[in-house]
Amino acid sequence: MHNWVSIKAADGGNFDAYLVLPANPNGGTVVCIQEIFGVNHAMRDIAQYWADQGYVAIAPDLFWRQEPHVDITDGSDEEWQKAFSLYQGFDIEKGIADLQATVAYARGLAGSNGKVGTVGFCLGGKLAYLMACRSDTNCNVGYYGVGIEEALGEAASIKSTLMLHIAEEDGFVSKDAQKQVRDGLAGNSHATVHNYPGMDHAFARIGGKPYDKANADLANGRTAEVFASALK
Repeated sequence: MHNWVSIKAADGGNFDAYLVLPANPNGGTVVCIQEIFGVNHAMRDIAQYWADQGYVAIAPDLFWRQEPHVDITDGSDEEWQKAFSLYQGFDIEKGIADLQATVAYARGLAGSNGKVGTVGFCLGGKLAYLMACRSDTNCNVGYYGVGIEEALGEAASIKSTLMLHIAEEDGFVSKDAQKQVRDGLAGNSHATVHNYPGMDHAFARIGGKPYDKANADLANGRTAEVFASALK
């Protein structure tokens, strides 16, 4: 069962989130953190995917302050331009506050065991990393996060499992930035970094041009192991 729910923002106002309730719940919750295309069909499918594994899945609309319910794809230049404009206008600090509000909302749902993890993609990959640094989530997973190298100074604050999936041929994350992330987390007992040779940004986005099923399945399997350990 899925529907949109309203969550109160810390700085006033309300934002919507796409909620999917599992048919066979295991008690855990997964917060799905959007790419720069909004809570679009791909993100709603990801929420459904984790609900099918037994998790309550919720995907908050993080662009709501700029434009509620953005729902675009990577299929046209016009959509890319809009996505980058939204990305450039996005307030990271307020986005983290919205994610923390989403976590609190999820913990209050009937049937919740109180354990919440995040999984984020692109922009959401960086936000998942920052949630590992700044929140009390039980685990956090980032796919091809953009800009994580800029926030490695916060890594010492990580207190629960963090997993990052890095596409080695990511057109938005340079090889130097990838190395900074690997080196910056190398000594952190909570963090695991997986590299995917030959893969470009968004290799796990079904229907996207860079999609690669074998590597997406590998990454999703690793993510599933983290969730099973930390959330059930």
